[in-house]
Amino acid sequence: MSRPYAAARALGRHLLLLGLSVLIVAPFAWMITTSLKSFDKVHQPPYLVPEQFEWSNYPQALAAAPFAGYYLNSVVMAAGIVAGHLLLDTLAAYALARLRFPGRNAIFLGLVATMLVPTFLTVLPAFDLVIRFGWFNSYTALIVPRLADVFGIVVIRGYLLSLPMELDEAARIDGANRMQILFRILLPLSKPALVSVAVFSFLFAWNDFLWPLLVTSDDQYRTIQLGLAAFTSKYGPYPHYLMAGTVIAAVPAIAIFMYLQRSLVRGLAATAVKE
Repeated sequence: MSRPYAAARALGRHLLLLGLSVLIVAPFAWMITTSLKSFDKVHQPPYLVPEQFEWSNYPQALAAAPFAGYYLNSVVMAAGIVAGHLLLDTLAAYALARLRFPGRNAIFLGLVATMLVPTFLTVLPAFDLVIRFGWFNSYTALIVPRLADVFGIVVIRGYLLSLPMELDEAARIDGANRMQILFRILLPLSKPALVSVAVFSFLFAWNDFLWPLLVTSDDQYRTIQLGLAAFTSKYGPYPHYLMAGTVIAAVPAIAIFMYLQRSLVRGLAATAVKE
């Protein structure tokens, strides 16, 4: 392959990626710039560069709805779900990756098969249990039914399979038990996989709308996404306030993803191993 041809291919590939990046970033750019415009300038050019930055839109949007309470509820729910996934998914993944027992592969395949079941089919049974246990309108209803996740088990198991079994054998010779092997040796080496699970779990919890809508009816326990929906119904005719509220709701998820994206990619790439 000649150098000019290779350079042309590389240039075309980069231009294609640049175009796709613009398509993805443009809605976010429009959201941010709209949140910084006055009402009479929202539908006037220039659309992506405000003539004057109206920073007051943000405090006014915050004052229009109890966003502080919504944020707190989302943080509590997301923290509980992330902690549950990291603990329970890790224990399950360790058993499926490092222990030898009859039916291990069948159990794993059964877990993977549950990922093919639409979420909507499991919502009603889970909601019925929440009502029977008296958890409605509580943090327990937001967190406990989603403390474990098959996706996290698959990711962590795949990473553990990439670590040599000689680590376990050497630790057992030194007198370590299974929990010591897991928490002192394997988990420190599995940080990319744990970060991947934590990021996906946080994004799932932070952006979830259906489940909090079903199990809460009081503003005391409503999350940021439900608060934003209520805000939208009230301030829909005022797009500058609506976009300011949307930016406020999206900032934590975007910040965490950007900060941990390298570890996220490493963790997902390392799960593609053969047993």
